[in-house]
Amino acid sequence: MKRKIGKNEVLAAAGILKKYKQGKSVLEKRIVSNEQWWKMRHWGEICGDSDDTAPRPASAWLFNSLANKHADAMDNIPEPSVLPRERSDEECAKQLSLLLPAILDRCGYEKLYRDGWWYKLKNGSMCQAVLWDPELENGRGDIAVKNIDLLNLFWEPGINDIQDSANLFYVTLWDKDKLRASYPGLFDSVPGEAVSIARYKTDDMTDDSEKAEVVDWYYKRKVNGRNLLHYCRFCGEKVIYASEDDESCADGFYAHGRYPFVIDPLFTQEGTPCGFGYIDVMRDAQTYIDKLSQVVLEHTVQMSRKRYFIRQNSAVNEAEFADMRNRFVHVAGNLGNDDIREIKAEPLDSAVMSALSFKIDELKETSGNRDFSQGSTSGGVTAASAIAALQEAGSKLSRDMIKGTYYAFEEVCTLIIELVRQFYDSARQFRITGGYAEFDNREMLSREVSMFGVPIGEKKPVFDVVCTAAKKSPFSKAAQNELALQLFKLGFFKPEMAAEALGCLDMMDFEGKESVERIIKEGASAQGKYDENQNR
Repeated sequence: MKRKIGKNEVLAAAGILKKYKQGKSVLEKRIVSNEQWWKMRHWGEICGDSDDTAPRPASAWLFNSLANKHADAMDNIPEPSVLPRERSDEECAKQLSLLLPAILDRCGYEKLYRDGWWYKLKNGSMCQAVLWDPELENGRGDIAVKNIDLLNLFWEPGINDIQDSANLFYVTLWDKDKLRASYPGLFDSVPGEAVSIARYKTDDMTDDSEKAEVVDWYYKRKVNGRNLLHYCRFCGEKVIYASEDDESCADGFYAHGRYPFVIDPLFTQEGTPCGFGYIDVMRDAQTYIDKLSQVVLEHTVQMSRKRYFIRQNSAVNEAEFADMRNRFVHVAGNLGNDDIREIKAEPLDSAVMSALSFKIDELKETSGNRDFSQGSTSGGVTAASAIAALQEAGSKLSRDMIKGTYYAFEEVCTLIIELVRQFYDSARQFRITGGYAEFDNREMLSREVSMFGVPIGEKKPVFDVVCTAAKKSPFSKAAQNELALQLFKLGFFKPEMAAEALGCLDMMDFEGKESVERIIKEGASAQGKYDENQNR
């Protein structure tokens, strides 16, 4: 049988890949530069390879802001919950709600979330791949979730959603020996680099001469009105695997028909699926903070190190005068006031320090990293409730950007559910809260629907994924605890005040409100102070 994907198709795909790489060259330069700013080695980005001997202070204002944002994200790790769209699928949705956390735990999602957030804050986007790895579970196969470096991913320039890209390429470097061992007999000689992936400026001396670029090529074909996703892995001109030539992939490589990559942008941009991050926002302010700090340090050195004018025919022994260990300095003849005179360094103008403080405040404001968000207080605020309220209000920027990650997380969970539907064709054991469970995809497959005994079509269970924070912020907990104490002090739980308390609660909105209402009603009913039917 003639193969659908061969040398000509691979060479054509390689040509498209080179065009895609040219289209994202600006993004690649920005990502590499941002990594230097993150490591506080940004003077090379500011001055290049200049031989200037002036001090190069690298303050950590930008680093501190990113660390604070990351801490907010880690306080709100998402937790999935699966909801059915039809009553008949409720039991399956309950099982999936238990299954998804177990799969994510196997994939080490908490660490993926942690590392992905560092990448997102630095470069403006986090990318995750949801793949089926046939080598997991001793060759049985299982779902794998991975963080993806955007330097290795290539899409069609000018689009806002990678699902709209005509092709999608993921390029990785493999050791040539590993490549020969993994695919014996396929390579007589392993080709060298073809695309030349952008590299970070690392401390390690790397040698890629013994590596080869392996390309995972995803593309879509429209067949009978359906978009089928296909996949090809190639190296150089050699086809390693092609789903179009695999009889088991007649309906596409992944049945869901979507590219298995999810990009989560921080601050969105038009014409690209990627966003820009806090380093891009703060680098200008950080540049001038360090430049002004450089001025302050240079002037401080000048003032602390005294210098002198000495007349050329002066009677002073310059060598003895310059050596601070000498208790005596010899002078030939009489020493006049003009023979040696100190060079006075004027005090630094206060405008410089004001400009430095202004730039620090600017960086704090533009990043939303004010004092309250870090636990500091000012202006005489001492009440715990006021501090908690200010901290909660100050974290609204963090809540907004975390919400964006929740949308991406819901898409990741949806892809996981679709892979479960496609590949979990035999029962698998999972450790869940409260014990163990066995699960397969029988309840998720399409099944025939009939009315009055007459078949009317097929139905495939569809589910919605919603996210909540698995770990609540300590600031939120403090505010919640303070609210509970205030309700107690105001007498909300007194049976004789049940009607007034419930009326007040009806106008309030906070987490756990239903539980408070239930406690008030139960307490008042036990004392005969409240009749629900009467108060409706």
